[in-house]
Amino acid sequence: MGHTSRRKFIQQGSLGAAGYLLASGMMRQAAAAIPSVPSSMPAILGAAPRWHAGSWVKWPMWKQGEDERLLLDSVRSGVWSRAKLVDQFEAKWAEAVGAKRCLTVVNGTNALITALNRLGIDAGDEVITTPYTFIASVQAILANNAMPVFADVDPATYQMDPASVERKITPRTKAILVVHILGLPADMDAIMAIANKHKLIVLEDACQAHLAEYGGKRIGSIGKAGCFSFQNSKNLPIGEGGAIVSNDDAFIDSCFAAHNLGFAYGTSTGAVAGDSFMKASKVRLTEYQAAIGLAQLERLNAQTDTRHQNAVYLSSMLKDIPGVKPIRLYDKVNRGAWHLYSFRYDPTAFRNLPRARFIEALRKEGLNCSGGYKVMHTQEFMRDALQSRVYKAFYNKQETDFAKYKERNACPQNEALCNSAVWITQNTLLGSRQDMEGIAESIRNIQRHADKI
Repeated sequence: MGHTSRRKFIQQGSLGAAGYLLASGMMRQAAAAIPSVPSSMPAILGAAPRWHAGSWVKWPMWKQGEDERLLLDSVRSGVWSRAKLVDQFEAKWAEAVGAKRCLTVVNGTNALITALNRLGIDAGDEVITTPYTFIASVQAILANNAMPVFADVDPATYQMDPASVERKITPRTKAILVVHILGLPADMDAIMAIANKHKLIVLEDACQAHLAEYGGKRIGSIGKAGCFSFQNSKNLPIGEGGAIVSNDDAFIDSCFAAHNLGFAYGTSTGAVAGDSFMKASKVRLTEYQAAIGLAQLERLNAQTDTRHQNAVYLSSMLKDIPGVKPIRLYDKVNRGAWHLYSFRYDPTAFRNLPRARFIEALRKEGLNCSGGYKVMHTQEFMRDALQSRVYKAFYNKQETDFAKYKERNACPQNEALCNSAVWITQNTLLGSRQDMEGIAESIRNIQRHADKI
């Protein structure tokens, strides 16, 4: 049966069944169960969308009954502050990442803030990072009163360009904050070589890179420390939550004290029940959060394999479409986490169809996508930081002049990327190979009809 006749049949049959479905309260469930029929015309021009709201894996995933045992036990126990379940999750996450130790905190932002603080980053220091990242990476540097310095990106991989990193090093540079953006590993061999040459600290922002692998090592275990986020959209979702991992016992013990009001822990000075010995905060994870995390962790490895396989398959099809350039992985990447799938869009191959309109056309097909990040260093939060008393006290007038700061940190490759990238959400990559083929065909279809869109 052809697409047109099948669609007519479904429409006629639906009229006869509508009264029964309305009476039985099953209309919503039945609508989700009937697959949409793709058309030779894009949905934005009035055809049926390729996917409906229930086509993709709901995120976050929660299996009633199966996932709830630990959570209910923890709530019913009355032990809600960190205890054995948090310890258990930390041990399992350290093992999963391939690190010796793990400390959980309330979110990925505070993981970065705490790690930078215990690595000695302070006012007057410069930290080199990427401009193509979520704002939390930069806010964590600012929270420690350090100066964010932006290295430009590799336009093919979206990761920070090691050559640009080395050009940005000054006598005040103390650390490199590597962000494995979209869940894909940066060029860690080159970055570690630069750090070793200049005696710099490397902190991995792996907040999007759960179980990604580079050179046989899990991301987060290569630098001095790695930080993760378990926010609701992440590949391991808890709602909120974060973690610091490291092979350095003294560093993690110091982070533990910092996340618990400065009370000493392990190799840090003093006793656990003794007086607080450092300026600190309290950013501890709860037992019920750990229970959710333990349930999610059970399926993360298999989901990561599925995302990687689907992403590679999708890229193999998209690379042949003019005007579509899939993101490239470095040769030593064994597996990507693919928190986001991305490609660069060239409107000239689509009859100058603007990117915003192209994204709208994909959304009409039932695909959850966006244009991604905006240019970071020109945003007003940077002006606010530079005008604060602490920055004026530790940095000179030229360094705190916002106009000059924007000039020094201009990253043309990043700006071009911000204006051309298209993102697809990670739960899409948990679909079938047929779904990946459908994404490629939808893009081809939009291209064929670009003059009408």
